[in-house]
Amino acid sequence: MDKIKDLAGKLGNKSNNDTAGSSSGGNNNEDYLDKALDSAERKFGGGKVDPAKMRDTNEKITDGARTQFESMTGKKVPEKFSN
Repeated sequence: MDKIKDLAGKLGNKSNNDTAGSSSGGNNNEDYLDKALDSAERKFGGGKVDPAKMRDTNEKITDGARTQFESMTGKKVPEKFSN
């Protein structure tokens, strides 16, 4: 009986964490360009840059890059790379 309670408690906590994480904002809907920028910051930032803290700035940077791409090529950014 205790094992069932433990399992139910773990499942209950997991579902609570999932809903809290999805309501917190944009981290779950990062596209490939956002992930690439985060990776570059981790690799070349010397450990001084935390991509999670820079999320708003990074979103503005990647949105600007998408806008420039679309204005220069006249084509939309593929859905795979754009959120």
